[in-house]
Amino acid sequence: MNQRIHSHRLAFRGIYSYFAQPNPIPKKKKIPSFFAGCSSSSSASLFRTSRLISWNTTMSLFGLGSRNQKTFRPKKSAPSGSKGAQLQKHIDATLGSGNLREAVRLPPGEDINEWLAVNTVDFFNQVNILYGTLTEFCTSTNCPTMSAGPKYEYRWADGVTVKKPIEVSAPKYVEYLMDWIETQLDDESVFPQKLGVPFPGNFKDVVKTIFKRLFRVYAHIYHSHFQKIVSLKEEAHLNTCFKHFVLFTWEFRLINKEELAPLNELVESILQL
Repeated sequence: MNQRIHSHRLAFRGIYSYFAQPNPIPKKKKIPSFFAGCSSSSSASLFRTSRLISWNTTMSLFGLGSRNQKTFRPKKSAPSGSKGAQLQKHIDATLGSGNLREAVRLPPGEDINEWLAVNTVDFFNQVNILYGTLTEFCTSTNCPTMSAGPKYEYRWADGVTVKKPIEVSAPKYVEYLMDWIETQLDDESVFPQKLGVPFPGNFKDVVKTIFKRLFRVYAHIYHSHFQKIVSLKEEAHLNTCFKHFVLFTWEFRLINKEELAPLNELVESILQL
């Protein structure tokens, strides 16, 4: 058996046993929910003024250090007192409780598009942090193509500046991806910022594309860099972030099952299908 494939199988066995354990996020003192006293009128904008959350929140929740932040793009904190800030605190509180399945659910009475929007930024930040720890190892020399094992290769196209899919190195693919996602987040016709401005009709389709492409970064990390993650003692953080990601995308059906094929066994172990 190919030595590399064998080592990957051994590593993945360890991940399966990890996912079979209870949720690994350490328990924290739970923050009281900010939604109990919110009326439907006060929840008109969960996302508008706090689209860009503080990356410190994500780092502290998942225990990620600042070892390498070359590709990490810090975002603004939510303004104090905004509804979006309350939503972010709700996310933090449910994550801190250690129950990831609870953390991904739409809070009662809240708008699904607002919930998808805030979480899109949150997961964008998480992937940015995780990949940022690998930038000195994931190079165009070590990873000349964006792949997830020998069977899956991803090419880049955004439909605007790059209309025909092109083969690029893994770091270049991630760079293109992060730039593209930031463009979507900054586009107020896609992610509205002002009160009373509705989300576009294709909003969920845009969100699904973002999550599909973020999954590819996870797939590349697991297949090409998991041993390095282990050596950096960051596997628990990677596994927790990925479990959170999978549970959220499954809850709202954001990624088609065939797209999950490169990590199908891991996904099924998380969902316990």
